Amino acid sequence: MSGGPESLRAAGQALSYWQRRAEVVTHNLANAETAGFRGARVFTEMMADGVPRVGTRTDDRAGALRQTGSPLDLAVRGEGWFVVRSDEGERLVRTGSFTLDRDGKVVDPRGRELMAENGPLILPEGPVEIDAQGRVLVAGVDVGRLRMEMADPAALQAAPGRDGRAELRSTGAEIPLEVRAVRQGYLEDSNVQPLESMVELGVVQRSFDAVQNSVRVLDEILDTAVNRIGRVG
Repeated sequence: MSGGPESLRAAGQALSYWQRRAEVVTHNLANAETAGFRGARVFTEMMADGVPRVGTRTDDRAGALRQTGSPLDLAVRGEGWFVVRSDEGERLVRTGSFTLDRDGKVVDPRGRELMAENGPLILPEGPVEIDAQGRVLVAGVDVGRLRMEMADPAALQAAPGRDGRAELRSTGAEIPLEVRAVRQGYLEDSNVQPLESMVELGVVQRSFDAVQNSVRVLDEILDTAVNRIGRVG
């Protein structure tokens, strides 16, 4: 009955995979309307000891741009990440839903300062214009230019940030002005497709149930075999 324990072990690994995939798909669905969110994907990798490892990667496809009309809503078409500063250091984010704090600093939903080339972006009163290259004008006066950086492709494969949005450590790799594409008055939507995710979740749940049923059958077979052997002895 050496195959029995091995079969149970393989089934247990399959259950771990489907359970992790269900968690990821559920998390993706919960953030389907979160601006700037990038969904995660589950993968398996065979390790040297022959045991598969379950991991996740961020889906780095950009979401669609949605017009809001708010002057401090910003999106990036193509490459490029905004830089925000927090107690943990500088971070790269695609989420561009910014507001002004009481000191006139531009901050993200978590209160982190949006960085310009000369420090935190501070705006005086007046109409704000931000061009495609990130230059910021208030009432026609130049008050700075947004810092924009390239992301580390390897780091981008990490799981989404704790607030449900992909975010990375600052790389210091600035994007040339000629390739920047900032859109004022827009937000980048989540790249999660709710209908596709719902279908995927159904497949995951059915697969999990099928493996779970297999485990029950294997367990019953092993139990029967052990009891019979015990009686014969």
